[in-house]
Order: sequence, then C-alpha cells, then structure tokens
Amino acid sequence: MLAIFQKTFAHPPAELNSPASNLSGKTPKLPGETLSDFLSNHPDSAFSMSFSDSAVLAFARPENSHRPRLFSGIDGIYCVFLGALNNLCDLNKQYGLSGKSSNEAMFVIEAYRTLRDRGPYPADQVLRGLDGSFAFVVYDTQTSSVFAALGSDGAESLYWGIAADGSVVMSDDIKIIKQGCAKSFAPFPTGCMFHSESGLMSFEHPKNKMKAMQRIDSEGVLCGANFKVDACSKINSIPRRGSEANWSLSNSS
Repeated sequence: MLAIFQKTFAHPPAELNSPASNLSGKTPKLPGETLSDFLSNHPDSAFSMSFSDSAVLAFARPENSHRPRLFSGIDGIYCVFLGALNNLCDLNKQYGLSGKSSNEAMFVIEAYRTLRDRGPYPADQVLRGLDGSFAFVVYDTQTSSVFAALGSDGAESLYWGIAADGSVVMSDDIKIIKQGCAKSFAPFPTGCMFHSESGLMSFEHPKNKMKAMQRIDSEGVLCGANFKVDACSKINSIPRRGSEANWSLSNSS
C-alpha cells in the first residue's frame, strides 16, 4: 500500500525530515514519481485514487493470502488495512455492524466516523480494544484528515517519510519509502497512532509524550528519526482542535 498526503494538512513530525536527504547522492522524489514506482512494481494488481492535489492512495491486491490486505471507502472516508482482527465480530456488534457484510477496513471506517461525529470514547481506548495484528491508514475527504495506527505486536510493518515537496509518504514497502524519501524516513512506531491535527501519540501510553531519537544509518548519516514513548514526560491534557477530530483528541481516561 501507499498513501501520500500534502504537508499543508498532514503535518508530519519535523524530525522525519533529514537535512542529509538533499546532500546525499539520492534525493527525495516528488509524490507522482513515487506513485509511478509503486504502480510499476505491481503492474497487474495495483490501482490508485487521487484526491485533487491533496492526497493519493494506492493499493496492490495481495499475492499471498497469509498477508491480508484490504481497501474500502464509505461516504468519503477511505481506509487501507493491513492484517486481521481476531475480535472483529464483537467489534461489529459494538459499533452496530451486526448482520452487515463487514471486514476490518469497513469496521475502521465505521469506528472512525462514529467517534469523529460523537466522540463517545478516546481513540487510544478504541485502539487498545483491537485484538490482532494491524496497520491502517484512513483519509477523510470531508475534513481533509489523516489517521494512521500500527499495532503493538509489530507483526505488520508501516514506514513513513518526507517527499521532495514536503508531503508525508506512508507505505508497508520499505523499498518504496527509501526510493521516494531518500534519508528522510523512519519506521512508524508500534503501539502508536498519528492524526493530522493532534500529531503522533502512543495508544498504549496515551499520558506520555513521544520523543524523537536520531537515526544513523550504516553510512553514518542522519536518517530521519525513531519515535519512542518518553516515560519521564506526561501529557496533562490532549488539546481539542475541532469537532471533526474529536474522537482522536479526546482526553484519555
């Protein structure tokens, strides 16, 4: 999968952008070039959707049934989901999807929409209730919001980086990320979620701030940043910046 979001609304962490990207032999690519690379790598199984100049989502149908990959879109909300949830049936009942044909991507969309509009639970509580291995990226066209998360067990991979124009690039394909972002990339941290309004936070430890740790590659060059939970730094409250993101920004219990 591949997701690219314009920097003006995605607001990726500044630490992802390495100054070495413009000094090394390989420089970051523009989003269109990275999209072309992805589609070329999957000529018979990939498709893409562009949303004006704001976002691009690309998806390749899985060749291996042991690595579930799903893409869904409902009412202007799109989700790419990697992995599987062991408690999907229970979650469907909780969110009123009983009796409907639903998969993990559709569930995430429904949960996102419910919590965005009504905000009955904080997002970290919802994500801690997911039993399974997962990574997902959601794009909400109504609010131009991005929401992404990676499960705690590390069974699924997700990487993110910065393109030549400052856009944030997300993919489970490390080669695509390296080619498109040069030195400005990092693994997405496990047990964490990112929202374009509230930024990066741990859903396992929502009261703790995240800390950027410099990444040095095998060539001794600064290469983006790893993000870790800062056990010594607490968040007093998570600010609310608009009703469209309430479910992501609600205070944790």
